Amino acid sequence: MTPANNFVLVDHPRPGVALITLNRPERMNSMAFDVMVPLKQVLSEITYDNDVRAVVLTGAGNGFSSGADHKSAGSVPHVDGLTRPAYGLRSMELLDDVILGLRRLHQPVIAAVNGAAIGGGLCLALAADIRVAAAGACFRAAGINNGLTASELGLSYLLPRAVGSSRAFEIMLTGRDVDAAEAERIGLVSRTVPDVELLATCYDLAERIAAFSRPGIELTKRTLWSGLDAGSLEGHMQAEGLGQLYVRLLTSNFEEAVAARAEKRPPVFTDDK
Repeated sequence: MTPANNFVLVDHPRPGVALITLNRPERMNSMAFDVMVPLKQVLSEITYDNDVRAVVLTGAGNGFSSGADHKSAGSVPHVDGLTRPAYGLRSMELLDDVILGLRRLHQPVIAAVNGAAIGGGLCLALAADIRVAAAGACFRAAGINNGLTASELGLSYLLPRAVGSSRAFEIMLTGRDVDAAEAERIGLVSRTVPDVELLATCYDLAERIAAFSRPGIELTKRTLWSGLDAGSLEGHMQAEGLGQLYVRLLTSNFEEAVAARAEKRPPVFTDDK
């Protein structure tokens, strides 16, 4: 594999197919900025790599991506001298760019969900064009469990379009886990396969797609997404981000959720009492 850095790896397992691997398995491939900055760079390069006709996105180890890293968030570039609110906006913008980068990629993207896809990790999976889950995968909209909103990085826009409004409301408002079997049943993923068959299945899909007309595939991807877009995803993501920042910066709910998890107790949110 060719490293974009140690945390994002790029390989070409079959002709016309690129494999992007989030490579921080000790942190369940969490979305630290040390991972997201090079991922953004990789996407900007692959979209113009005309030898790549389809992309597979997965995580190293036993997880796809566990979302926000509560212990080691990494560093955000170009934020020297910014106040905390401005820093938060720049951080959110960088993560938004990753989600939008997947959507805008010229090539179709297949998410090979090999384990937990939690919070922002669920958003990464939803930004892909096709999702295939290993039998051991699970999905969670985790923001609500952390005393924040469950709406982040396009989740409240993308999830209802994938599974319908009632299921999306339930999943996001309860913060419960969705296992791979349920994910297939409700349309969150195209199919569920045994763990050992996941990448081969995704490579087969990618290779089939790569065999068709390039403009035919690119225009099909564009028209499918435009047909699903009742409004602007980018504008919706900005509204989500502002709501998340409001709760994060003006309450101590998140700190309480993290402390409660470490102390193995239920969180007690007091800021809205």
